[in-house]
Amino acid sequence: MDADNLYAVLRSRDRRFDGRFFVGVATTGVYCRPSCPAAMPKPENLRLYPSAAAAQQAGHRACKRCRPDAAPGSPEWNLRADVAGRAMRLIADGLVDREGVSGLAARLGYSERQLHRLLLAELGAGPQTLARAQRAQTARILLESTGLGVGEVAFAAGFASIRQFNQTIRQLYGLTPTELRSRVAGKAGKAEKAALGSVGVPSSRGVRVQVRLAYRPPLDVDALFGYLAARAVPGVEEGGAGFYRRSLRLPYGTGVVDVTDGGDHMRCELLLADVRDLAVAVRRCRVLLDLDADPREIEEVLGADPVLAPLVAARPGLRAPGHVDPAELAVRAVCGPGDELVELVERFGEPLGSPAGGVTRLFPPVAALAEVAPIAEALATGRLTLDPGADRDTAERQLRTVPGVDERTAAYIRMRALADPDVFLPTRQVRQAPASWRPWRSYALHHLWAAA
Repeated sequence: MDADNLYAVLRSRDRRFDGRFFVGVATTGVYCRPSCPAAMPKPENLRLYPSAAAAQQAGHRACKRCRPDAAPGSPEWNLRADVAGRAMRLIADGLVDREGVSGLAARLGYSERQLHRLLLAELGAGPQTLARAQRAQTARILLESTGLGVGEVAFAAGFASIRQFNQTIRQLYGLTPTELRSRVAGKAGKAEKAALGSVGVPSSRGVRVQVRLAYRPPLDVDALFGYLAARAVPGVEEGGAGFYRRSLRLPYGTGVVDVTDGGDHMRCELLLADVRDLAVAVRRCRVLLDLDADPREIEEVLGADPVLAPLVAARPGLRAPGHVDPAELAVRAVCGPGDELVELVERFGEPLGSPAGGVTRLFPPVAALAEVAPIAEALATGRLTLDPGADRDTAERQLRTVPGVDERTAAYIRMRALADPDVFLPTRQVRQAPASWRPWRSYALHHLWAAA
């Protein structure tokens, strides 16, 4: 993008570019979303960064008006299957906080030095800086939406010490943690203050946190909730008009998520047994709902095809839902909907201590299903890897070696468990997708399914 085009994008305040890149202002030391409504700086004072972490590393603090760290994620990381893309998905899933940079490098088959160089070149920041940016965003959410003490927030967000936490928040937001919390409370009306007071108070049930999940419009909310509700496993999840709810198995504990339509965002309420799971839970919900997609970019490609054009026009913002747990999705895909799956959940699923509506239990862990489902055994023994950093081609080859997994099932698992935007399964209308549908064949498939 040359300077003239960049300035035109910034003047248009186009939300589609939020999260794709970030804009630093040399004179103020602030970085923003491209859609920030603040007065336009002079062109010579603009600095472009490929990630919020890169802007932070360059010494910029987050704009208090547009809150750039809360922008939708870049759709590039759903599309890219290279090492940088896999690394970004693992960092977003909290792997660096749990296993360190050495654990991340080992998962990807690189040395720490090689990985640092690669991410620095691609994103302008190394894995530690990227993880720190995520910790800071988690801390901000906890400060703004819970009643946890500042010290509890620091450790829940993954900081090693209160001092490190205070320094990071002041550097990245230009406020102390207490000032950051007070600023939000001061802006809230009476109703909002009352709501904040009832959320985030630790209890025997866990900690309840409310989060706004941003996305790029348009979004076909009815189709999204309808798709998830139609495939809901009784006891584990439920859905209906304008809502979706399910249980979560997370690194440090369990949780329940309740998602509703917030108009220009998704309203996400999480009940977490361990608040350290917040960032991971948010990331997995974003994948499930496909909130980092850019629907206009997708529809520009698919809308040019005569077969898909009327379908795309009829359903703007149709998403390709992923899943919160790749292993669960794989088992479900092989078993198929019906009595067998319900029986497995009732027999092996762990009851929740605090049921929410019709959500009463967790989906069984693969270790518990290893003797009754070959795909669960493959996952439990490590012969099959479907974590966020899995290589998609390798995973599909591994899937094809598992008894009961045919070509179609392997492709479906790749599409949803690994959030691959470019998978196609033959339908009654179209047996083979043309090359012009790439790299968005998964969305083309969802349009064909919706039309059928």
